[in-house]
Amino acid sequence: MVRSRRSLLEGGWTERAIEGAVRARTLHLVRRGWYIAAEDAGELWPEGRHLAHVIAVTRDASGGAVASHESAGVVWGLPLYRHAPSRVHLVTAAPTRISSGPDVIRHVAPLPPYDIVIREGIRCTSLERTVFDMIRTLRPEASVAGADAGERLMAQRGRVWDEDAVEFWRRSMNARIDAAGGARGIRQARWVAEFADGRAQLPGESVSRLQIVRLGFRVPALQVPIAGPRGHCYYADFGLEDVRSFGEFDGKDKYLDEGLRRGITLEQVLLEEKQREDWIRGTTQWGFARWGDEHCATPAALGRRLASFSIRPPR
Repeated sequence: MVRSRRSLLEGGWTERAIEGAVRARTLHLVRRGWYIAAEDAGELWPEGRHLAHVIAVTRDASGGAVASHESAGVVWGLPLYRHAPSRVHLVTAAPTRISSGPDVIRHVAPLPPYDIVIREGIRCTSLERTVFDMIRTLRPEASVAGADAGERLMAQRGRVWDEDAVEFWRRSMNARIDAAGGARGIRQARWVAEFADGRAQLPGESVSRLQIVRLGFRVPALQVPIAGPRGHCYYADFGLEDVRSFGEFDGKDKYLDEGLRRGITLEQVLLEEKQREDWIRGTTQWGFARWGDEHCATPAALGRRLASFSIRPPR
C-alpha cells in the first residue's frame, strides 16, 4: 500500500494530481515523497500505520542503520498497546555522523551481526534485541504486551507450546539484560522479562495480567484447562487461584470478525460462550468475570469491573 512519488508518477499520476489528492485527503502523506491511500490508512491499527512509516523511512535510508525498538517491533508483528510512535527508530553501531530528524530517531549502540536480520525486506534488529529495547524504553503496559508477544512468537508452534524454546528464550533474554549493566531502563527490563508469559494470546490479556497483579492478586495462571462435557476441554484466560475465580478477556473481534467466527453466526457464538461459562461455573463453583479493552486500561478500572462480579483482592 505504501507508494513512492516516483512510482505514482510512473503509474500515470501527475505532480498536480498527487498534491490535489493530498489536499483532498484521499491520499495520505506518510512522509515526504511517500504516500498511502487514505482509505487504506484509515483501516490500519496504530501498528500498521507505524509500519507504513517504517517502510518509507527505511526505503529512503542510506548507510548501515537498521530499524530498532518499536519500529522493529511492528516489523516483527509485535503489539504496541496504545502507543502510537510519531518517529521511526533506527540504530547504528559506529556512524561517521549521527543526527535525528522530525520523523526519525537515530540511536548509537553496539550492533553485532547476530542482532541484524532482514524481515519482509526490511533490515531490523533481531527479535530478541527488539524485545530487549522495547521493554527498556516503553511504558510498562506496552512493554509487557510486547514481551509476551515476543515469547509467543518464539515458542508457539501451531497449537503446540514449545517449553524448550521458552527456556532458551528466557535464558538468552536474562543474559542480555545482565550484560547490559546500567543501560537505560534496565531495571524495568529485568522485571518485565521475569513477568513475561507468551501464553497470553492478546495484548489485552497481557495488560490485564499486569493490572491484576497491581491490584494485589497473585500472578494469575494462564489458559487454565477445565474438563468439559463429553471429554471436551475448556480453557479460561485467567485463573485467580487466590480468590477461586476465573477471568476472561473478551476482545470484540471474537464476536464481530466473521473470519475469526469461522462461518458461525454471532448468535451461535454467544450461545456457545454462555454454555461454556455456565459449565465452568457449575462444575468448579468458582467465580467468573468477563471484561474488555475498556476495563483494563488502568488498575482502578479493572478493579471496579472485577468487584461488580464480587471478585476482590485477598486481604
